Amino acid sequence: MHLICHGGAGGVPDEPEPRQAVLDEAAAAGADEVDVVDAVVSAVEVLEESPRFNAGVGGAVQSDGVVRTDAGIMTDDREAGAVASMEGVASAAAAARVVMEATPHVFVTGEHAVDLAADFGVGTGRELLTADNRERFMDESPPDGTPREHLDWLEERFGGSAARSAAGESSGRDPRDHDTVGAVAGDGERFATCTSTGGRFFALAGRVGDVPQIGSGFFASPAGAASATGAGEDIAKATLTRRAVRHLEAGEGAQAAADRAIAEFGELTGSSAGIIVLGGDGPGSAFNSEGMQTSVATSE
Repeated sequence: MHLICHGGAGGVPDEPEPRQAVLDEAAAAGADEVDVVDAVVSAVEVLEESPRFNAGVGGAVQSDGVVRTDAGIMTDDREAGAVASMEGVASAAAAARVVMEATPHVFVTGEHAVDLAADFGVGTGRELLTADNRERFMDESPPDGTPREHLDWLEERFGGSAARSAAGESSGRDPRDHDTVGAVAGDGERFATCTSTGGRFFALAGRVGDVPQIGSGFFASPAGAASATGAGEDIAKATLTRRAVRHLEAGEGAQAAADRAIAEFGELTGSSAGIIVLGGDGPGSAFNSEGMQTSVATSE
């Protein structure tokens, strides 16, 4: 098994070494699996349980003070499953797998996704909001009232101007804002990919980004697979992972496909993102943000 995982593309973290240790643990856990789906879910679940990443426990807080998790999973034969806007579900990866393997659907959301996950043994009712994230949210004088009032509040807090990002200037956002996690695995015959997130800090309650959208946060085909992280709205508009896998299908290697996809993304959007790719020649990764940590593991 060959596996590469990422811990998000964004700012440079204050404590990169402990984060890297968790990434290495996740990669090793995934590489020890025999099946590619088991591999990506096992790797991502390690990251979802760590508050050092924006997925599962420690996920980003939306404008109503709630952490909601999203994930998507896909295999080389284009079987796929996705979930979004789940309260109290740390392992969004496992919930997405339920959608892929146990339903005739591709995407289930909200309380119905939570109920489905619970019915198939995925843990629900978890406290995902950490003390640090609660404090960060409360420090921003969170809004009451209608969605319009929430939008007024998040105007200066969510995202950042494309012009400033393109100029390479810091937005002042917390490095964890983009710390979506993901893994891609291959065993020489099959590929699978899984991406999981808590979204973006200070997003409108109910917002769903790129992560659970096929071809945006994740994509797989017989040529290989990819997982993306970064500015979710722009990743969705540019279908970043589909773009990278298309380059694999055209005969490019994994590193070349990653580099080209990120270069195209930057030209199209002026935003920051990162991607991991696994093809027949092995793994590749690229990013145009300040940093992105990855880990690679291989087993016989």
